[in-house]
Amino acid sequence: MPADAPRGVLRARLGEGAFEHARQAPAPALAGFVEHYWCVRWDLLGQSPRLQETLPHPNVHMVVEHGEARVWGVHDGRYRRMLEGRETVFGVKFAAGGFRTFLRGPVAALANRSMPAHEVFGTGIDAIVPAIPVCADIAAMAGLVEPLLLAKLPLADPQAAQARALVALAASDRELLRAEQLAEHAGMGLRALQRLFRDYVGASPKWVIARYRLHEAVAQLQTGHELPWAELALALGYYDQAHFIRDFRRLVGCAPADYARRQHVR
Repeated sequence: MPADAPRGVLRARLGEGAFEHARQAPAPALAGFVEHYWCVRWDLLGQSPRLQETLPHPNVHMVVEHGEARVWGVHDGRYRRMLEGRETVFGVKFAAGGFRTFLRGPVAALANRSMPAHEVFGTGIDAIVPAIPVCADIAAMAGLVEPLLLAKLPLADPQAAQARALVALAASDRELLRAEQLAEHAGMGLRALQRLFRDYVGASPKWVIARYRLHEAVAQLQTGHELPWAELALALGYYDQAHFIRDFRRLVGCAPADYARRQHVR
């Protein structure tokens, strides 16, 4: 998988049709609050629909599609979307912990649900929605949205920065397998860490760690290398193969062996 490929995409190849995925970094003033802007475009007119599935991340998104802008909290299951016709979807991926200061309330309140974006960013967001799909590229789309975000730019929040750093550690450190390890690294008790994540991330530290380890499993299976399941399960922090296969099936929708096989059936 290319290093810059979107992480957590379960169906990396969608067959015939025109597909475009682009990302753009935010202005420096927003760097601590917004991870990146993203845009997905497809043209499947006259062709069969394609199912796309992605794994959840511990991030809030603002998504512009179907003529409206909505803010989506962290979802605990995979996201399934049938791509058909011709469409453009634009999004803002907020940094982990970065949306709390815009929302001015616990991010966990948005778990598995969405809300109109104008409730956070004002009615100006609704005014630009019709212009998003006709923009030439992601830079033009971001150029419409970014001034509205900058106008609501919150003050720096040390706890938001701490939450962002701890989520980044959970994503990058493959040896980090338990919430207790993360709490020790942060120099706080487990309950304090859980409160921080509930307030700023919108998911528990245990959930975040488990999801990133399963992201790693999916990425390894997508490479096509043969992996002993017991060895992979142990490397990802599971005490036995059965628990790993159960969690993988629950999130991805099939067993690891079935998923690996589907990656190479064209």
